[in-house]
Formats: sequence, C-alpha cells, structure tokens
Amino acid sequence: MSTDYTALTGTYTLDTAHTRIGFSARHAMVTKVRGSFNDFTGTAVVNGENPSQSSVQLTIEAVSIDTRNEQRDGHLRTNDFLEVEKYPQITFASTSVEQAGDDVFRVTGDLTIKDVTKPVTVDFEYQGSAKDPFGNTRIGFEGSVGIVRSDFGITFNAALETGGVLVSDKVNLEFEISAIKNA
Repeated sequence: MSTDYTALTGTYTLDTAHTRIGFSARHAMVTKVRGSFNDFTGTAVVNGENPSQSSVQLTIEAVSIDTRNEQRDGHLRTNDFLEVEKYPQITFASTSVEQAGDDVFRVTGDLTIKDVTKPVTVDFEYQGSAKDPFGNTRIGFEGSVGIVRSDFGITFNAALETGGVLVSDKVNLEFEISAIKNA
C-alpha cells in the first residue's frame, strides 16, 4: 500500500538536534573511520501531490567535522583535505526530486566541496511523520551515497608498506534527517 504524502506538503527546517549528516571512509584498507558534521542548516520544500516540485537546500560548516579524534579532525580541516579557512562551507542544492518507490525519493542535486561542484543522487527512504509533544509536524528520511573525494580536489594520501593507501578515495555520505514543518 502506497503512502499518501499530500498532508506533508509544506516547507520544513532540519532539526539539527535530531539530524545526523555523517560519512565513512576506509582507513589503512582494514577499517572504516566514521564521522559527522555537527553544524549545518537545511530546508526542504515538500510537495506531496507532485514530488517533482519538491526541493532541498543544505549548508554544512566544514570546520564542524567530527571523527571523535581531535588530531585527525585537525588534519581533515587543513589544506590536505577540506581547507576550511578557504572553503568554509559544503553545500547541496537539489536540481530534481522524484518518487522512486513507495517510500523512496530520489534527490539529485549539486554538491559543492572546496569550490568544486558535482551532481550527486541520493535515494532517501521515508521513515514516517509524527506530531511531536510541541504540536509540530515532523518527518524523517534516511539515505546515503558514495562519492569519490578526488573528484572534489581532495587527493591527500599515503602509501602503505603492505600495499594500498591510508585513506580510501571513496567516501560514503550518510543522512539521517528529522525535519519540522514551518508554521
């Protein structure tokens, strides 16, 4: 049975306290390092009758990168990786939204990291909606997408004695979204 999304039509603001914008990358070819960005803003315009009229905007403060290791985070902020002083924000602006399944919405847009803009497509699975204790309508979505960091000019690496490299070129971006409908 397909969900009726018409009641969800409106403009939403990301609830930063209940949203995670994360990533994972393979480290030393044997494990994954996971992290997140802790400072971001975003809005979504949802058109439940015609999803193609929906849109998403996201701005991430690059300096807010957090892998729970201060030394690593410091390195990720340098010219080797994000160059946060020169490129303080990572942005995403949707160019199209389509319903790709009963509860799946395919969001395509322009991802900008370090002044390089590339198209990415994320399939978001609708997690549901609810009225919270304050009377707000909340919606939830989860999605992820793999990107190639060298496509965005992030090329730092180190060879390992055993072969391979220190940091994978592929990075998975992970989104666990909670958004509140604007009054």
